[in-house]
Amino acid sequence: MDHSKKWLSVFAACSMLATGCSASQASTASTASSSSSSSSSIVTNLSKIDSAKWQYNAEADVYYQIGISYCETPANSTYENLAVFVPGNYFTGKQNSDGTYTVSVNEAGKSGNYTAAAAPIVMPINTRQDIWRRTALSEYQDESAYTGQGFVYVFAGCRGRDDGAPAGVTDIKAAIRYLRYSADTIAGSMDNIFVFGMSGGGAQSAILGASGDSTIYDSYLTAIGAVQGVSDAVAGSMDWCPITNLDTADESYEWMMGSTRSGLSTSDQAVSDGLANAWAEWVNQAGLKDENGNALTLEKSDSGIYHSGSYYNYVKTQIETSLNNFLSDNTFPYDSSSASSSAGMMGGMTGGVKGGMTGGTLPSGTMPAMSSGTTSGATSTAGGTTAGGTADNIARSTTSSISITLSGTYETAQAYIDALNANGTWVTYDASTNQASITSVADFCKAMKAATKSLGAFDQLDAGQGENTLFGYADGSGAHFDSLLAAIVKGTDYESAFTADLAKKDSVGNTVDVRVNMYTPLYYLLQSYDGYGTSTVAKYWRIRTGISQGDTALTTEMNLALALEDYSGVKNVDFASVWGMQHTMTERTGDSTTNFVAWVNQCMEN
Repeated sequence: MDHSKKWLSVFAACSMLATGCSASQASTASTASSSSSSSSSIVTNLSKIDSAKWQYNAEADVYYQIGISYCETPANSTYENLAVFVPGNYFTGKQNSDGTYTVSVNEAGKSGNYTAAAAPIVMPINTRQDIWRRTALSEYQDESAYTGQGFVYVFAGCRGRDDGAPAGVTDIKAAIRYLRYSADTIAGSMDNIFVFGMSGGGAQSAILGASGDSTIYDSYLTAIGAVQGVSDAVAGSMDWCPITNLDTADESYEWMMGSTRSGLSTSDQAVSDGLANAWAEWVNQAGLKDENGNALTLEKSDSGIYHSGSYYNYVKTQIETSLNNFLSDNTFPYDSSSASSSAGMMGGMTGGVKGGMTGGTLPSGTMPAMSSGTTSGATSTAGGTTAGGTADNIARSTTSSISITLSGTYETAQAYIDALNANGTWVTYDASTNQASITSVADFCKAMKAATKSLGAFDQLDAGQGENTLFGYADGSGAHFDSLLAAIVKGTDYESAFTADLAKKDSVGNTVDVRVNMYTPLYYLLQSYDGYGTSTVAKYWRIRTGISQGDTALTTEMNLALALEDYSGVKNVDFASVWGMQHTMTERTGDSTTNFVAWVNQCMEN
């Protein structure tokens, strides 16, 4: 299915906090729209952005401010402030004696396709991947890839993984609220805020897109002194490889990739099987539908696992679509080695990631290395190995490996297919139509998408995974959070640790199940969750993932796209899994920055 072509009709929406609608009054068609607020409803002691403290970069023709506090009682002021970059034509400025500028909004000013009032605002959520944290800017950085297009660029620092969920998303919500509070002092359309990120940043971007104005964040926002009485919803969310929907991520991982594990003990195999079965139970009550409104469910197959039914067939079709997109996007001869330096990845890393990183540099762990022997992708591939490694502070194991290695030049598409089938036929190719099909999801995973994480891929049995730290309590220790896995390990040595962690309360009195819901986009999007219809959901979505990554199951991004397409009021869902690519800012063609900018422009036209 081509998700990029599914444009749903627009529904009227209300922003619950901006217009006074309660959660019970908000319809399930609620999507980000009006951001206007009555000044009498705003509660804060913060000053608005100071019009007399702007700096100006003549080369880029950009006014900017850094070090703006967006909350009254920050938990960590190193992180909780923002920077704003505005195209020069949007302001009329007068230089002050100290070299700064006093500005006023130039209503007639134009930059790119936009006026000062209509310009989209873009916010990178590309936090450092090893800690999901981002230090606020301390100096000017060139963001002309965005400001040169007429976009207003906002860089908000935020707390990270070590601070525990929901700290990072809470901070960005507070930053968005502060922007709307300061709307009359800066340029840009507060109705058109777009967030974008990769991996952990992609997850937070997806959460922000799904959880706008969610009241379960209120106590956390109050704790840091966020502006009250304005919306924190966004118009659009761009998510590369989002590691999210963690309430069932362990289960989906074992269902899709558990068969690639080897050497498991009898007890560990029972846990793996239990997780896969729990995933089937979740799917069958989730209410997922395909583009034609047909229910997607799993059935027990002859082997005893749930690799049958409409949901399974849909996953298999998505894999085939990714391969066929690769065949149509690329010409042969195809040089797999040259792909690693093409614009598909490197253009995205020097542009797309740069915009989300302090100083425009790539910190350690931004682009985790790929498993040894992985295939080259549609436009690029990263080299190296993660065997036993902890790139981006995520533990990866050596208990499984993919079965094929692609290298060199393939003269024809058939030669490429032959290489895929080097260790046994699992791909069938019709040269007359340039279309391929696969034998099974399991065969695809064995060849190209093996499990690279230990059992309990996200809620590791010893609580040593990065996501365990995310759901910890800012004390440097990990905590268990997967209630389905907790049920599976009952009667084992792990039971007491799971029981204790699931019962523990955080600083505002919530147990971890509440915090997991806050970080689960599907909680707000599927009717099978209590959070359905209680948030203001972004209208525009773009999701990209490397289909061969061992960091999460393909179902993570696929289910997000399916839920969004079925959610009333969501206008556009553009989803693609990129063949052969791993955990990176991957694109079918072109580079991530150019494609993101083009997508925002497209959204603004509709």
